[in-house]
Amino acid sequence: MKIQLTELPGVIVIEPESFRDPRGYFLETYNAKTFAEAGINEQFVQDNQSQSKRGVLRGLHYQKEQEQGKLVRVLLGEIFDVVVDLRPGSNTFGKWWGLSLSATEQKMIWIPRGFAHGFYTLSETADVAYKVTEFYAPKHERVILWNDPDLAICWPLQGEPILSEKDKAGHSFREFRRLSRE
Repeated sequence: MKIQLTELPGVIVIEPESFRDPRGYFLETYNAKTFAEAGINEQFVQDNQSQSKRGVLRGLHYQKEQEQGKLVRVLLGEIFDVVVDLRPGSNTFGKWWGLSLSATEQKMIWIPRGFAHGFYTLSETADVAYKVTEFYAPKHERVILWNDPDLAICWPLQGEPILSEKDKAGHSFREFRRLSRE
């Protein structure tokens, strides 16, 4: 596996080695030893999968308590994946970083605890799988608005995004900062 550090400390791009032949391919998506060597010493407790059609934007999600680390990969299609540093005291607090992930390239992204996460579907459909380090806790789930002007995320939009009611009702980054001080 190739490990690539990003401009947000702790966020890592992982490129598994793919073994291809006329039958197709084989790749290893998780190896505790290899991940530990890259600094990812986490126990995953839940696997999730979503399917989204072109133009769907999910996020920016985080859990106030029971923060989740996420290992994200695309099984079908392509997305633009975004993370936002929500760690008070971090040198990159409030900064975002994004990357296109596709089933063709097979890269994965490790998102540690303390980040909001979201993605925008670029292909006709996209199946996204992610392993998480904490169980989903609806009472602790929060959403920061995808188009927050203070974050100024450069989404590669193709028209108006399709949003859930929950994502439409998200709060601003300024509101997050205010709430995190309480």
